[in-house]
This record gives sequence, C-alpha cells and structure tokens, in this order.
Amino acid sequence: MPVVLDNLVAVRRAAMDLLARREHGRVELSRKLRRRGAPVELIDTALERLAQEGLLSEARYLESFVGYRARAGYGPLRIREELIQRGLSRPDVEQALRDSGIDWCEQLEQTWRRKFAGQLPGDAREHAQQGRFLSYRGYPLDLISRLLRGLDLD
Repeated sequence: MPVVLDNLVAVRRAAMDLLARREHGRVELSRKLRRRGAPVELIDTALERLAQEGLLSEARYLESFVGYRARAGYGPLRIREELIQRGLSRPDVEQALRDSGIDWCEQLEQTWRRKFAGQLPGDAREHAQQGRFLSYRGYPLDLISRLLRGLDLD
C-alpha cells in the first residue's frame, strides 16, 4: 500500500527515509518526493527544515558523489556533467572537484591499468579504442594523449 504524502510529517518522513539510504542533493530529493505525489509547497518546507537541521547538505552530497564516482573509475569531466544534470550549480560542483583531493592523473592511470592491463596501444585501432574508453569515462583528452604515448602525466 503506497504511503500518502499529504502532510508535512509524511513528506519529512519520506525524505528522511531517502536520506538514510544515501546522501541526496536538494533538487534530486525534491524530484523523488514529487514523483511520490507530495505537493511542492510541503516538499519545500520539509527540505528547508532538514537543511536547517543539518540532515540535508549539498556539500556532503557533492563530496560523497565525487568520491563514489571517482572510485568507480570516472574522471572529472563526466562527474561534473552528472552533477550539473542533477541540478547542482556549476560553481559548487567545481569547488567540490577541487576540494576532493583526488589526483586525477593517478585515477586515470589506475582506470587504464584495470581496463587494459597497462598495455600501451600497439596500433592506431588500439589507440583509438583506449582513447574512446577513457574519454567516455570523463578524463581530459590531453591527459589521455600523454598516457597513451607513454609520457609521464605529472
């Protein structure tokens, strides 16, 4: 039986249930609650209160998301686009990427080694294949090019 989100307590409880599973951004959480049938005015009130109480934090969400996606082998370009698509502001996303402390060169090399066993491309086809994979993962083209030419990334 679906839960009816027709009062502030029910909306808050649904939001807290979602936040208990993982961090959410304000826009993402709002979308999920709207899909569950909660009125916009109740959502705004509930989310504002959760933010004031420190239970909803964009900064925590950004930190968590950047770390999670980086550990999964994704680069800064892909992570940036995913966060912007989730409704976060570009300056906040840029700050989170800078503050993450992630060495993107090291991440790129680890991702490449996991996928291609550290084997430099032997011909143009392999070079294109490895480059496409790493580009799709969201790494900058200049770093990909240096890596695939066997140059030091630092």
